[in-house]
Amino acid sequence: MRILVVEDELKMANLLRRGLAEEGHAVDVARTGDDALWMAGAAEYDAIVLDLMLPGVDGIEVCRRVRESGVWAPVLMLTARDGVAERVAGLDAGADDYLAKPFSFAELLARLRALVRRGGVERPAVLEVGDLKLDPATRQVWRGPTEIALSAKEFALLETFMRRPGQVLSRYQLLEHAWDYGYENRSNVVDVYVRYLRDKVDRPFGCDSLETVRGAGYRLRKESDS
Repeated sequence: MRILVVEDELKMANLLRRGLAEEGHAVDVARTGDDALWMAGAAEYDAIVLDLMLPGVDGIEVCRRVRESGVWAPVLMLTARDGVAERVAGLDAGADDYLAKPFSFAELLARLRALVRRGGVERPAVLEVGDLKLDPATRQVWRGPTEIALSAKEFALLETFMRRPGQVLSRYQLLEHAWDYGYENRSNVVDVYVRYLRDKVDRPFGCDSLETVRGAGYRLRKESDS
């Protein structure tokens, strides 16, 4: 694998570089967030090991920016043992996994292998379909510059659609993703909530993005302003 290590502490950076190289990997090291940003875009890495605490642009911002630029290499974030809030922020920014310091080098290798097996599949932190945008971390939704207030169930249903743009989703599939097994009144709840969504994300904006596919279910058009 070709791996980018982003670590400002010289001793740790050298240990990671040497250990990964001894395992047969090609390793580049960035000491600052700014260096990491241009290096991540300049070469195709199989994985990125990213320290949370960096001078200047921190690891969370680096992760967010590389995802926004279309870099989907798996990111393993290195964090302080007690930094729960930071770990959550890192995962929400687009990191794929985290490892608390101090850590076992064998575990770091195992986590990297697991991440690379998944591949660099596009996994945006903020979902966008046309001019419709949804942030799962902050639970906010926008149509263009306008923020839209949704209930928890409306949000869950829209997120299900936005993770599968262009796909026809049956009522059963939508129920499985947005409602739990304890929900009793499952007969027409999907139709009711699709109507609620249309009233909030489509009709006020003159859009028709949530499409009924007769006999099959519903679909969110890939270009939601069409």
